[in-house]
Amino acid sequence: MLLRAARAGTLATSAEGQPFASLVTPATTPAGNILLLLSDLSEHTRHLRRDPRCAVMVVGDAETANPQTAPRLTVTGMATPEPDPALKARWVALHPYAAFYADFGDFSLWRIAPLAGLFVGGFARATRLRAADLLPPAEAAAAVAASERGVIQHCNQDHTDALAVIAAAHGLLGDAWSMAACDPDGFDLVSGDQVRRIAWPAPVDGPGAIRAALVHLAHAARNPTETSHGPAAPPPL
Repeated sequence: MLLRAARAGTLATSAEGQPFASLVTPATTPAGNILLLLSDLSEHTRHLRRDPRCAVMVVGDAETANPQTAPRLTVTGMATPEPDPALKARWVALHPYAAFYADFGDFSLWRIAPLAGLFVGGFARATRLRAADLLPPAEAAAAVAASERGVIQHCNQDHTDALAVIAAAHGLLGDAWSMAACDPDGFDLVSGDQVRRIAWPAPVDGPGAIRAALVHLAHAARNPTETSHGPAAPPPL
């Protein structure tokens, strides 16, 4: 999903009817809500405190020199302060460069619950989306969220070799990649300040499906030329 992979976007707020747009750095919860770390000194934060209605737009890579060929997603929703330290840690894990200022007293985490959206897949290709189109199934999101910490710890302690080959297969240089977060749609690898998104072969609904997806990705990365007539089951991670 375009939103899951986005590391920068545009936040639209309003003040007494006057629209206002600003650069933000989003992350998402396993359930698909948008997380933003905002300064209390910023105009947009003051706007949200008065009127929580807002929109976030994220943009992918353009297919050609024409920017209109870039996929983009606009999500409308309601913003509220988010006090959960675990979600703040998740945001920081996906924006590691921000660790030094994330605990400054004037910064706080906000959560935007999506209400609707508009996806434009390129020039003259638009699709309106409901909240249900933007969010994974609630049970799957809850199961992944409950197991996320254990999955990350297990992969980073016992399967760094598998993460390295998956990273290499996706064009990521170096072997110091670790898992930073996961959700029903994919997971994020981090190396220093670099964060890269990897999609699951199909959405997952819990730790068993996560393991199967990781096995599949690792096997495909180690055997890029294997045909469909290869081994019936991939080796363990």
